[in-house]
Amino acid sequence: MMTTRQIVRQRRRRRRLAVGTAAALTSVGVLVYLVMALVPGHKVDAESTAASPLVTTQPKAADTATGTASPSTSPSPSASPSASSSTSPKPKKTPKATKSPSKAAPKSSRGSTTPPAAGRIRPNTSYKGVATAYEAGVGDGACLFGPSPDMMIAAMNTTDYETSRACGAYILVHAANGKSVTVRITNECPLPCAPGQIDLSQQAFAKLADLKVGRLAITWSLVSPSSIGTMSIRYKTGSSIYWCGIQVIGHRNPVARLEVSTGSGWRQLPRTSFNYFISADGTGCGKAIRVTDIYGEQLTVSGLGVLANVVQPTRVQFAQH
Repeated sequence: MMTTRQIVRQRRRRRRLAVGTAAALTSVGVLVYLVMALVPGHKVDAESTAASPLVTTQPKAADTATGTASPSTSPSPSASPSASSSTSPKPKKTPKATKSPSKAAPKSSRGSTTPPAAGRIRPNTSYKGVATAYEAGVGDGACLFGPSPDMMIAAMNTTDYETSRACGAYILVHAANGKSVTVRITNECPLPCAPGQIDLSQQAFAKLADLKVGRLAITWSLVSPSSIGTMSIRYKTGSSIYWCGIQVIGHRNPVARLEVSTGSGWRQLPRTSFNYFISADGTGCGKAIRVTDIYGEQLTVSGLGVLANVVQPTRVQFAQH
């Protein structure tokens, strides 16, 4: 007969065998499952279940790549607005591309582009007003051109002066009595000068009527004189490579825009009421200058130093119209 110890030992062996058998069966089950997963029929199901999260994440990746992925995600409603918004700036960039030929053209000293936005004084337009007279002294005025070589000059009313845009413009003034005179705008006539009013130098007014008349009904229009030399450039007093003011003198047609070279393109400078274009941070000071008239013609001037308050002549002039 078996003793009690032997019985206990036998029971322990049986338990160990049962546990080992269960572990073996589990391992076999795992192996069978893996083998079945490799069968072609089950592989398709596994890929479809595994691919579903990839499909949901791919549109997200496409949204981040707005430039190239937007066409492939056209079924997505959110992709079409992003595509339209990404393409809308492209027409804005195309004018920059179309301007590049005009940037190259001024290297030959002359080029033409689309005329800038017209100001109050426009070509081929007649204006009505009144003429008055003032003592012009040496001919200097708000345009800061300095003494005038002749006294056929005038001051433009503040409205039509348009922040010095009228400076240097030549206008033909007709009086009701049939007399006329051509004057250059060198000054501003403040209020109460009304729109259309021209305050002529006494010398110019005398070409139309006696100074005792005081006020004279007139019509006037922009002209482009034939007998005129080349234009000049002047840097304002205090100018340097860190700050500068640039003025155009002796131009045949009104100046609409002034730009300076930045090395990689052109930068338009703001115009002041005292007829200087200012580069507050020094950009373009001493570099090439591009001037555009109201007809869209562009002239480029280079090789000028930053010489404060020195009139530097050029070899270019706007075409006559």
